[in-house]
Amino acid sequence: MFFVPLYSGSSGNCSLVCSDSGTRILVDAGLSATTIKNALLKCRISPESISAIVITHEHSDHIKGAGILSKQLDIPIYANAAAWEKMQGVRDRIRDKNIRVFETNKDFFISDIGVFPFPIPHDTADPVGFSFFADGRKLSVATDIGHTTQEIEDILAGSDMLLIESNHDEHMVQTGRYPVYLQKRILGNNGHLSNTACGRLLVKLHEAGVNRAILGHLSQENNTEELALQTVASILRSADITETNMQLRIAHRDRICGMFEV
Repeated sequence: MFFVPLYSGSSGNCSLVCSDSGTRILVDAGLSATTIKNALLKCRISPESISAIVITHEHSDHIKGAGILSKQLDIPIYANAAAWEKMQGVRDRIRDKNIRVFETNKDFFISDIGVFPFPIPHDTADPVGFSFFADGRKLSVATDIGHTTQEIEDILAGSDMLLIESNHDEHMVQTGRYPVYLQKRILGNNGHLSNTACGRLLVKLHEAGVNRAILGHLSQENNTEELALQTVASILRSADITETNMQLRIAHRDRICGMFEV
């Protein structure tokens, strides 16, 4: 498989998962259709070649362009029933045949790529992360996680590559300009994963076979790429996990991160 984080952050999320046989799946479509299509073209990938869009949850930074893309390219959108209930605007735009409903915790296939949607703690109807399987490899995407659980750790274990949330620095949230209610939402159990929590999770996942991680969904207001990378790397070093043993990258908020072979 190949993995391309196109955009990752509170201003919009969209990633691309590709198999060697040509199956191409967008994970979320939280920017305009034009922005996403232009990003694909920069990667020398035709938008018309996209096989499907899979949706983690119904927040606008994950679904903004989904309906238009489906309508323009005639591609299916996969989401669970609870998300579809909240995505009426998307549903109204697309053909009935392109409305696909999956069950959380039940795997399915899109061509030759296996997809497993698993539950995550976030303040939406039925949010999920995804693990993708092809050619004996496993890629996982887990952002918008208020806190980690043993179930999430078990599911992410053994991933050959992982896009994991490193949303904020807790001190920046607490001392920043956000109102108290928004601070509580971000820091709460159904909010977002901090740099520190991300680092601690990666220590556990390294013990479970994960050695390549991309830090994603960084907050523009309450984080920086340098701080996220520094914090996570420091926690890993304190557990005697070196850069050689855990490769870290950053998924950019406003540009393509790169193309990674899984």
